[in-house]
Parts: sequence; structure tokens; C-alpha cells
Amino acid sequence: MKKAILNYEDLNEMLDGFLREPKEFWDHFYKDRTKEIPFFKNKGPDENLVEYFTNGLAPERVLEIGCGPSRNAVYMAKKGCQVDALDVSSNAIEWAKERAKEEEVNIEFHCISLFDFKFEAHTYDFIYDCGLFHHLAPHRRLTYLEILKKALKKDGYFGIVCFNTEGALGTPDWEVYEKGSLHGGIGYTEERLKEVFVNDFNILNFREMKKINHMDGLFGENFLWVSLMQLRN
Repeated sequence: MKKAILNYEDLNEMLDGFLREPKEFWDHFYKDRTKEIPFFKNKGPDENLVEYFTNGLAPERVLEIGCGPSRNAVYMAKKGCQVDALDVSSNAIEWAKERAKEEEVNIEFHCISLFDFKFEAHTYDFIYDCGLFHHLAPHRRLTYLEILKKALKKDGYFGIVCFNTEGALGTPDWEVYEKGSLHGGIGYTEERLKEVFVNDFNILNFREMKKINHMDGLFGENFLWVSLMQLRN
């Protein structure tokens, strides 16, 4: 007998079933550290994140979602932030812990999905997402937004790095389920990305990420959008 859809979580679970299982995929993705992936070899933080801190962003408590090998979590910990860093991949978290130890910083790592992470409401000054959002199925955006609003303090900040349409196909929402695939991530136009957040956040900064020579110690690829937002009261 098939499971009945009796609540919102049942609906999410049913729609998740149309798509790949994320933990298995990301564990495989992070298994081989020698792959030619830009942020595998580059330990530097995102160029936009450094810009935010240089321009005065100074959060005390930070949540990074989809932390990967912890480039940005390490940077923020070095800046004096208390950092919780999440990733669904155990291989990513293992690598992240090694990097944090090498850099002699304390970070609370959690191998868990954002949707299963338990937190105290309104405790984070800043939430940062480099690369998770564009891998979310459309139905999960609603829960994602509710988590951001619940986790952030009043007037808290949110930063995002997300594929533009040079980085991935701009697959329409309904087509994701018709084809049963995100095609490696969704590429967003400026309008499509902003419309997700504009009702709940003031968009303070929105631009294309700067292409950076990775020898400069920063990460930057121009197939990505970057944005800094502040939660509306």
C-alpha cells in the first residue's frame, strides 16, 4: 500500500522521490579529492564573502549551509565568528574537519541535511549558502525560506552564491519533475532568483561573482550570482 499524503512533509517526501537521493550523490562527489573541481584545489574563501567582511559585516554567530571542504567556514572562524557548518556528505565533512584542524580553528560541523538540522530559533546573525540553493528541488525552496527566517535573528543577514544561466541550464520548475532531474543544478536569471527572496529580504547587493585568479587566495567564478540580503522585520 502506498503511503498517503496527509501533511506537508509527506508531500515533500513524495516529490523528493522523483529526484536523485542527495546524500549518496554528494558522498560520491566528494570521494575523489583530486578531481578538477575549482573549489577542491582552492582553499580560499569566496571573493564576495571577503568583500562583505571588509565592508563591515561582523557576525558573531554564523550558519553555513552546504559547507563542502569548509573554505568559507574556516575564513569566518578566523574572523572570530562562532560557526556551525552543515553538509549532507560525510566525505565533505571529513575533509572539512581536516582543513579546520590544519588552520587551527574551531568549527561545529554537522553531517546532516539542512531540513533535518535542529537549531534554536533566531540565533544566527548571518547564514551563508555557497552552492546549495541551486541544487534544491523547487518544492524545497519553501521550507528553505522558512528555515532561514526562523534561524536568523531580527535584522539578520543572508548571503548566497548561486548558478546563473552560464553555470547551469535554466530548467523551469515543472520540467524538473517531468524529466525527473535537476540537470546538475538550476541556473537562475536575476529576476528568477530575486523573486524567491524579495518578499522576505531586502536585497542589499546583487551582482555576478568576479572571476579570480585562484593564485590570489580567493575563489571567484563568473558563472555565479552573489548576493547579500537582510531579513525584513
